[in-house]
Amino acid sequence: MQPVISFRNFTFRYKKQSQPTLNNINLDILHGEKIWIAGPSGSGKSTLAHCINGLIPFSYRGEISGELYLNGQPAASLGIFERSRSVGTILQNPDAQFVGQTVGEDVAFQMENEAVSQSDMKAKVITSLDLVEMLAYEAHGPHDLSGGQKQSVSLAGVLTTQADILLFDEPLANLDPVSGRRAMALIEDIHQRTGKTIIIIEHRVEDVLEQPVDRIVVIDGGEIVAVDSVERILADGVLPRHGLRQPFFLEALAYAGESVAEWTYLVHPKRLAAIMVEPAGLAGLRGNLEEWMNSIPSNSPQAHAKPELLLEVRNVTYAYPGGRDVVRDVSFHIHEGETVALLGNNGAGKSTLSGLITGLMKPRAGEITLRGERINGWSIRHRGDRIGYVLQNPHQMITQHMIRDEVGLGLVARGVAAGEREERVNEALRVCGLYPYRNWPVSALSFGQKKRLCIASVLVLDPALIILDEPTAGQDFRHYTEFMGFIEQLAASGTAFLFITHDMHLALEYADRAVVLADGEVIAADEVAAVLSNDEVTSRARLREDSLSRFAKACGLSEPSRLVEAFLTVKKGVQLPYE
Repeated sequence: MQPVISFRNFTFRYKKQSQPTLNNINLDILHGEKIWIAGPSGSGKSTLAHCINGLIPFSYRGEISGELYLNGQPAASLGIFERSRSVGTILQNPDAQFVGQTVGEDVAFQMENEAVSQSDMKAKVITSLDLVEMLAYEAHGPHDLSGGQKQSVSLAGVLTTQADILLFDEPLANLDPVSGRRAMALIEDIHQRTGKTIIIIEHRVEDVLEQPVDRIVVIDGGEIVAVDSVERILADGVLPRHGLRQPFFLEALAYAGESVAEWTYLVHPKRLAAIMVEPAGLAGLRGNLEEWMNSIPSNSPQAHAKPELLLEVRNVTYAYPGGRDVVRDVSFHIHEGETVALLGNNGAGKSTLSGLITGLMKPRAGEITLRGERINGWSIRHRGDRIGYVLQNPHQMITQHMIRDEVGLGLVARGVAAGEREERVNEALRVCGLYPYRNWPVSALSFGQKKRLCIASVLVLDPALIILDEPTAGQDFRHYTEFMGFIEQLAASGTAFLFITHDMHLALEYADRAVVLADGEVIAADEVAAVLSNDEVTSRARLREDSLSRFAKACGLSEPSRLVEAFLTVKKGVQLPYE
């Protein structure tokens, strides 16, 4: 069978770089395959995607050697319009793709350019929107939709074209866990119905593996380091060797001394669900896991003395002008040096609540105190000296052309002396992995690097509380781990953090507690493992139970949350009795 995409000794170097970003790529992708391209930030994943969809060489110039074939034709002989007819691309930021005033207009855009008749166009728009379950929103403005709905509309637009290759670039970046699961299910449904070739570039390992994948292509340092089945890649430990995370349950099995290769097939949720019906074959494993987890000492944060209270939100209610309450009677607290994860689905009220804490909005009722002092009347500037805030979208924060200037902007506004300013800027850049780029323009950074730049610009101010909205979105596991390790150091010295996140792994590994919002109300506040093991809470808040909790329940463990706690204790390097 002839490949639909074929790289032959392909190398690409960007115009202003001395070294190639892609080096000697050899890869065949067959018609109808579903491929996951994985690798750390800067590995060349997006560059490979740009070569496929034509952004290279038509938007990004550089030097190419070797060959790339699309449907048997040399890609160099195809124009950008011809490429777009073969390859449909869904970007990580759907807002960057919208051109219509309504959902229907946006989905019809390419057909209008191809002079499709009105009757055929209307029929195709209806069919595509119905397939992604968005037909009821045809007359809505695309920018008024939730993150998951925007992704669905982008997908509907691509489905109206003749493209037989669909390329998804970080499709889960801005989605809550349930929306992410639905997006992956929708991609799989389209794959099964249409037989199109699917290529997915994504950091969220467990979310991608919610649905079947034919092969994983692992890229690192601009080279393909592995191409194989999911089971073989996981069994060989390829992902962690190249800056990616193994599914939690496989890590836990390794800690417990079990053979990882024997259980990689259970990474698929449907297979995991099947063993819950017939769990007899897991009896030996269940006994070994029970023995292992009971040997691990409890490291519950609640077992330690509580530090001083830092922030308290009491009975806070807020409604947008002319609308219903989006935050209702919310109460929670954060202690000095504590890390709290604020969890909930898109639209639950998390961002609104952060706006109330930072002073961007004023509550209709209730009060907020910082170290016992009521701050309802404080200005945004006054709060900004005590409470740092990093937005989810870095483009909404960045104002300076050069990286160093962006990080130092807050220090300049506060009149910090030049010598101290340079020292603090350099340290923040080192922590966030951006020091080598300190003299670069901001425009040269990737989305994930811009996110780290925004984090650096807040960290440099040393506030008492830092609110991070999706702090690790778009970052690979290595940078994620490095950055969160630094956050732990800051927390140990007394800085408190509030993570607004959809990343259940982040919450499990790095938060002391979780506060869960649903429909503007707090429905749970407890240790993260306990929250994510509560089916009622996760269902109502549209959270995704991690693979370790699901695995523990499938094995029939007496206390599933205890396995999660034992795993995290070992992972964080707590001294064990036998060490």
